[in-house]
Amino acid sequence: MTIASTFMSSDANGYELQMGRWSRRLSRLFVGFVGITGPVRVLDVGCGTGSLSFCLAKDPGIISVRGLDISQAYVGHANRRNDDSRLEFQVGDACALPFPDASFDHAASMLALQFVPRVDLAVREMRRVTRSDGTVAAATWDARGGFVSLRMIFDAAAILDDSGGAARAAAYTRPMSRPGDLSRVWNDAGLTSVVQDMLTIRMDFASFADFWTPVEGKEGPVAEYVNTLGADARGRLRHAVRLAYLDGERDGPRSYAATAWVVKGKVP
Repeated sequence: MTIASTFMSSDANGYELQMGRWSRRLSRLFVGFVGITGPVRVLDVGCGTGSLSFCLAKDPGIISVRGLDISQAYVGHANRRNDDSRLEFQVGDACALPFPDASFDHAASMLALQFVPRVDLAVREMRRVTRSDGTVAAATWDARGGFVSLRMIFDAAAILDDSGGAARAAAYTRPMSRPGDLSRVWNDAGLTSVVQDMLTIRMDFASFADFWTPVEGKEGPVAEYVNTLGADARGRLRHAVRLAYLDGERDGPRSYAATAWVVKGKVP
């Protein structure tokens, strides 16, 4: 059986703490980059807990937004939050979209495609369900060069043991997270007027506990690695990352930049 996603996704509340609060910030910038405005029908592929979909629905002119994700937990969380009849969330596979050809005016995916093993197929599916002259767009974190909080953890892990080095290499070289990755796939899919750019937000933490707690959760590649560690190794990593967070000052608020690659292209 083909693996639809490599992202650990079982705890929607944990995801909200780990990434949802930041994806909401990115959503506003991403929608502006793509240029989505009503009256249109939009597909949100890999919608997670619904950050992009809910952001789109703030435009009263939007006709409808359909969010799709492989995780039942995330889709259930989004549906429980939803009180807008224009929004609908469902479980589904990005590589086998359950929609007819040209069903949407635009298709977008935010912070999901880097975890899809057959990303080429997912992008072709997004193109298939988007009408001619519609836009297909995506955003993914620049894990190696632009995601400060991720580097703080994985760089410390790599110094402490070989398994940390392997986990760091996997995170930093993940497909669709390096310069030119997205635009290459967009061009290969036959999309036109392809534009790749960058968007940067700030991730603000109230304290080291606020920063570290999601790391010991269940969601995403960092928690996946940390959960492989024994108590002693986890304690050493926590201590090293805490020193990086404190950086010679008292515990308290910190703000780190996070940059995402973004791409958009037109359906011929």
